[in-house]
Amino acid sequence: MSERIESLLAQMTLEEKAGQLNFPVGDLFVTGPAMITAESAEFDDRIRNGTITGLFNIHGAKYTARLQRIAVEESRLKIPLLIGADVIHGFQTMFPIPLAEAASWDIEAIEESARIAARESTAVGINFNFAPMVDIARDARWGRSAEGAGEDPFYGSLVGAARIRGFQGDDLSKPYTVAACVKHIAAYGAAEGGREYNTVDMSERRLREVYLPPYKAAIDAGAATVMTSFNEFDGVPVTASKFLLQDILREEWGFNGMVVSDWASVPEMVIHGSANDTCDAAKQAIEGGTDMDMMGEAFIEHIPQLVQDGKVSMETVDHAVRNVLRLKEKLGLFDDPFRYSDEKREKTELRSRKHLSAAHDMARKSIVLLKNQNQILPLAKEGKSIALIGQLAENSAEMNGCWAYFAKPYHPISFLTGIKEKAPALTINYAEGYHLYNETTRYFDEAIEVAQNSDILVVAVGEGAVMNGEAASRAEIGLPGNQLSLLKELKRLRKPIIALVSCGRGIAIPWLAENADAILVNWALGSEAGRAVADVLFGDYNPSGKLPVTFPRSVGQAPIYYGSRTTGRPYDGDYSEPKSERIYTSKYRDEKNSPLFPFGFGLSYSTFRYSNLQISQEQITAEDRLRVFVDVENAGEVAGEEVVQFYIRDMVGSVTRPVKELKGFKKVKLQSREKQTIEFSLGANDLSFYRRDMTWGYEEGEFEVMIGGSSESVLTTKFNLIS
Repeated sequence: MSERIESLLAQMTLEEKAGQLNFPVGDLFVTGPAMITAESAEFDDRIRNGTITGLFNIHGAKYTARLQRIAVEESRLKIPLLIGADVIHGFQTMFPIPLAEAASWDIEAIEESARIAARESTAVGINFNFAPMVDIARDARWGRSAEGAGEDPFYGSLVGAARIRGFQGDDLSKPYTVAACVKHIAAYGAAEGGREYNTVDMSERRLREVYLPPYKAAIDAGAATVMTSFNEFDGVPVTASKFLLQDILREEWGFNGMVVSDWASVPEMVIHGSANDTCDAAKQAIEGGTDMDMMGEAFIEHIPQLVQDGKVSMETVDHAVRNVLRLKEKLGLFDDPFRYSDEKREKTELRSRKHLSAAHDMARKSIVLLKNQNQILPLAKEGKSIALIGQLAENSAEMNGCWAYFAKPYHPISFLTGIKEKAPALTINYAEGYHLYNETTRYFDEAIEVAQNSDILVVAVGEGAVMNGEAASRAEIGLPGNQLSLLKELKRLRKPIIALVSCGRGIAIPWLAENADAILVNWALGSEAGRAVADVLFGDYNPSGKLPVTFPRSVGQAPIYYGSRTTGRPYDGDYSEPKSERIYTSKYRDEKNSPLFPFGFGLSYSTFRYSNLQISQEQITAEDRLRVFVDVENAGEVAGEEVVQFYIRDMVGSVTRPVKELKGFKKVKLQSREKQTIEFSLGANDLSFYRRDMTWGYEEGEFEVMIGGSSESVLTTKFNLIS
């Protein structure tokens, strides 16, 4: 217990306690369905009166310092403010969207990205960041797939922990670190139909095996705060879920930080149909384990009366207030409320050369080469002319991606600019080709004419920034609008087509997979997008990205992910039987079961060969560690990096087990013709799972080991776990 915090609690009125639990949006911009329409003067009064704990979606060293001065000089208890924001993948130096960063498989670079975001945001007064999002996303229809690390709980746990370390460092009181908020607990990424805010319903086994591990990893890494999700779980809106917020988060995991609701999720419990009114919602939320009410105004309006009426205990309220005040104390705000409002840093930190260089490096690492027929890439920097086609090729703002509220639309380097910088001797003919947000064909003729007068067609297609992120679920996950129609027209010219695909999910692009000569998935790469893409196109950077999500053939396959379970009637055919033939196995009658591009897939300008998979022993006990070795050779002509992936399968269990589980990976750089022996190891804990009785542990039996360059291209061997 902090003496300072206990002293404050003893002095606080009920209204002031409720004020510390009330977190409204500021007056600069909104990221939700409603906002306070007050002028800044009203915020001033609310700060003086102690009825708000802080503000979010505001920034600026001078502005936030003015508000902090009111709090610590003009309010009765002089409690400093929390200043929050969604700094999801950068403040003004925009890094690739989180899903793109995950494609780098570079944990150190991901941590550095978060560290730079913290440096920039803390310079402008922000001390509380609503990131990282660690929701597992296996349904590509869900728009917020773009904000996480993809479909795998093992990898998602590593990425989530790295981002916590990057944001928070080793001491939250340092002025360059920001309190992270791991979100959205829990299972938000499993919304039915992939539709934002929708119901989540699953077994506790699936919750614990797939969706909870990244949250646990983030908590273990020291996450200061947690945000509740909008969905319900087991029939209860998560904002009031004692099972998730108390039984698991606090009792089982030992979390002692602060829990904040998502935007207005407390009063939305009335709409869910689980609360009679906002007063009832406030009672359920605070007793369920939510400490802070974001943009709901339910706690400030109803907590005092609920306590006075004996419906909520003072102990419950004090527990929540302690969690909020403890966060402010850890941030060092009581000692120096202005440490995060540094006008000098604001001038030097934002978009510094060092930060942009890191964003450039991260962007290059995030690009995934999906196809390179006849090694058409890399391109020569002189000679043949290029037709660069597509609205996404010239539009800088779209490069920022979703959740880029602090970035300027003109900051990013477009593909057109990046290519011209990289290859000034080349003739580059640009045409818009299509419009992202309507289906007009009026740009087609110009695009075809430009293509006719060029040797190679580089076509930038995919999703715009607002097609990903919150409230951006899509029922069709192919190329939007009439992009495919334009591509088919261009194909008739019989010229090489290189597709640059912008997306924030596993997008369905079967036509491109069959007809394009090369495909680069560039997601939304941020500030240095154009330069990063040009580096890869012209061979100054050898692509090393691997997919952190499965790319489906069609939306009908969603959800699709590599770690599925088999069935009693698995389909093992080659899809060649007539569609009219009725075969009683688990398959589609009109589509393959297999993905278009599997999890972990990504090509290189090098060719990597795997051989000589060996294990240290064919049987291990619970006290042993199995050592696994594989030789990886760069058989290509240029140096390159390969993500060597290590999977296992438990062949028989008391409950069915996934056909593959990622248990490790190593990103290695190999020179041309260089060969390395890569080693992994595992023990009984790596083989453990929630058994039939829901206890955690291992079971004896046979296991398969798989190592390769993707989840589908692996060498295999087997071993046994014995007593």
